[in-house]
Amino acid sequence: MKNDHDCRAALRLIRMAIEETCPAGVLPSEEAVLGLYGPEPIHEAEALAKAIATLEKLTSSTS
Repeated sequence: MKNDHDCRAALRLIRMAIEETCPAGVLPSEEAVLGLYGPEPIHEAEALAKAIATLEKLTSSTS
C-alpha cells in the first residue's frame, strides 16, 4: 500500500530529526516502540509526539 509506505517514510524522517537534535533517551528505539505502543504507524507517531512533548518540557524548565 503506497500510503502506508509513504507514511512510514515520513515517520522515519521525523524520527531521524528528533534523534539528531534531542538528548538520548527522549525517544525510545524503534524496537522499544513496538513493545510499548505497537506495530502500526500511529504507534510510532504517538512515540514521536511524546518525545516532542518531553523535549518541550525539558526546554521550558531550563528557560
